[in-house]
Amino acid sequence: FKDLREKDFIYVDKTQYVFKLVNEGKMYFLSRPRRFGKSLFLSTLKAYFLGQKELFEGLYIKKAEEALAKKMNREAWLEYPVLYLDFNIGKYDEPNSLKSHLNLTLTQFEEIYGAHEQEKEPAQRFAGIIKRAYEKTGKQAVILIDEYDKPLLQTMDINETLNEEYRNTLKSFYSVIKTCDQ
Repeated sequence: FKDLREKDFIYVDKTQYVFKLVNEGKMYFLSRPRRFGKSLFLSTLKAYFLGQKELFEGLYIKKAEEALAKKMNREAWLEYPVLYLDFNIGKYDEPNSLKSHLNLTLTQFEEIYGAHEQEKEPAQRFAGIIKRAYEKTGKQAVILIDEYDKPLLQTMDINETLNEEYRNTLKSFYSVIKTCDQ
């Protein structure tokens, strides 16, 4: 999204849907066919939640956000802690591939929000990051996950043992989102 907007590419304004989604719900699962703009939509959400208002100049959401802020007597373009996980990057054909990817991503978040030595497993680390992001900013973390199922798709019908290991790892990892909901 940022690249499209900064380099003056043609962008069909769908920010009305971003605004509606952000202000009328809490948790969403977006399922659309491959090559159908999910990653672009997630990067648009990321820019919105990071408060990057300059990227939305001339789009529906710019005026809508400012009008809502005025109505609610709050500042417009609030910045939230955004935890963007992209499973598109990586090949998940080795036993440690998924944990390696998670560790790299979590380490980047820990550089921002801190780490605790007792948090060893990815799920524990993720829960700690979410908690510390809230403590540091006073705002709930926004969690965006792109290609959430790629590790499973790459091992399905090829390596059932690895697929089961990945399924268990991801189940534990994703359950953190519900646990940390408050």
